[in-house]
Amino acid sequence: MKNYFLLILLLLLSSCGKTKTNIQNENIATNYYKKAKSTKGNLAFYYYNLAKNSYLENNDSSGVGRSLVNMAIIQHDNGDYYGSIETSLEANRFLKNINDSITRLSLAASYNNIGICSSYLYEFDNSIKFYKLALKYVNSPKNEYLYHNNLGDVLTTLKDYKQAINNFKIALQTKDTRDYSKALNNIARAKYNKDPNYNPLPELYEALKIRKEDNDLLGQNSSYATLSNYFLDRDKEKALEYAKKMLAVSIQNNSIEDQAQALQKIINLDKENYLKYFKEFQVLNDSLQISKSKAKNQFAVVRYDIEQKNAENQKLKAEGSERDNQILLLLIALILSIVLIIWFRKRQIRLKQEKELEVKNTQLKMSKKVHDVVANGLYHMMVDVQNNPEVDKTKILNNIEKMYEESRDISHETIIEEDFSSRFVKMISSYSSPEQKVLTVGYNENIWENVSYNVQLELYYIVREVLVNMKKHSNAKLASLKFEKNNDLLKIKYTDNGVGIDNLNDRKGAGIHNTENRIESIGGDITFEKNPSGGLIIQITIPIH
Repeated sequence: MKNYFLLILLLLLSSCGKTKTNIQNENIATNYYKKAKSTKGNLAFYYYNLAKNSYLENNDSSGVGRSLVNMAIIQHDNGDYYGSIETSLEANRFLKNINDSITRLSLAASYNNIGICSSYLYEFDNSIKFYKLALKYVNSPKNEYLYHNNLGDVLTTLKDYKQAINNFKIALQTKDTRDYSKALNNIARAKYNKDPNYNPLPELYEALKIRKEDNDLLGQNSSYATLSNYFLDRDKEKALEYAKKMLAVSIQNNSIEDQAQALQKIINLDKENYLKYFKEFQVLNDSLQISKSKAKNQFAVVRYDIEQKNAENQKLKAEGSERDNQILLLLIALILSIVLIIWFRKRQIRLKQEKELEVKNTQLKMSKKVHDVVANGLYHMMVDVQNNPEVDKTKILNNIEKMYEESRDISHETIIEEDFSSRFVKMISSYSSPEQKVLTVGYNENIWENVSYNVQLELYYIVREVLVNMKKHSNAKLASLKFEKNNDLLKIKYTDNGVGIDNLNDRKGAGIHNTENRIESIGGDITFEKNPSGGLIIQITIPIH
């Protein structure tokens, strides 16, 4: 008990600092994550990185994974596709608990992000593979419809229009108007590509209408690009009109990539102003490439700076932790000294009490031995003389000598004999008389094989105690002892036709208590029950070791 107290005390002391640190790290990580969610672009990337490091210190793998997924999405938005894939793959290593709903949501988003980046890098087979993984882990209906739309978009690029249309049909089940208009625009495009005779305009115009009502500028760009492509070989004026609308919206939306795509269309359609638009495209394309390169370097620099600061903070924390540990060790040493003094004093008291208890137990054991060897031995001799009036003095003297030897050796417990089996059955037979018959059933010398001498001796005293009680109290005319043995158990069943014992628990004497104690000491079991035909039944079961 003292050891447990000491262990708990030490654990509490050593864990106090850790618990406090963990709570602080959790709060810091949560605050960084919230700041990142409320900002955009590079600043959000910066705070997500700080949150990731704090979650890492606190062994919160889910928090680390979520932070990295958001960082990867920001990299993708800024055109750093390779860097985004690398960050997403890093996130996946922390998103292992797929039974957690938030973890599954983040893992699905990570795979979807890799699919998008792979598509931009023209790695369409990889894109399909990762979109399917996103659908495997998705647990949000809204995201599921979105991922089906993304998968359908890649399948359209690969001209697998049938499968693309199947995915778009699923995507159209969404309740989100922007996602719905996106799927509607895409399914119309896929149907037209599959069948040139198909008229996609009603669906394309419906998608554009929804996007205008939602003020979805990115969606409008997509609609204008699709319509411009559709009219490219049918009506070049309309194709040019939609290309210019795409350029205007992309300028309003400050989307450089969409501006570049719109200018490419206009250059091919407006031959008169070809040079003007080509110069604009060159400037814009150079700016786009510089922006992408800058984004890649910028994200790398941000992560490097944060890692450097994190390393410095870890060093400072380690120094502070070392000082705290020194104070803690001194405190533990003081408490340990006090506990050891208390423990030593209590141990002295306990040893004294154990010694006193040992003396009492020895006395009790000796008392029980005297009862079994001397008292029951004398009674056994009396019964023998009574049942055999003609018994000679030599036999009486031998029995007295035997009892004397047993009495002398009580404290040494060294009674060992080779003729135990014979003595055992003779002891039983000695209780039989013309008035009281005692029979044995199934008894033979082999009954004692693999039974230790200690168990044999205890059974000798137990059976003798039973027969003594039979002789004194039962008034039985007939008693039997049935022996059964298998590999695991030795069973002895005593039965008589005497008066039995009413209220057994209330009338148990020292003999029965001694018998029960002996049975318990050798791991056995004893039960007393009424004989249905009158008398008593005692069942003794001993395990064989």
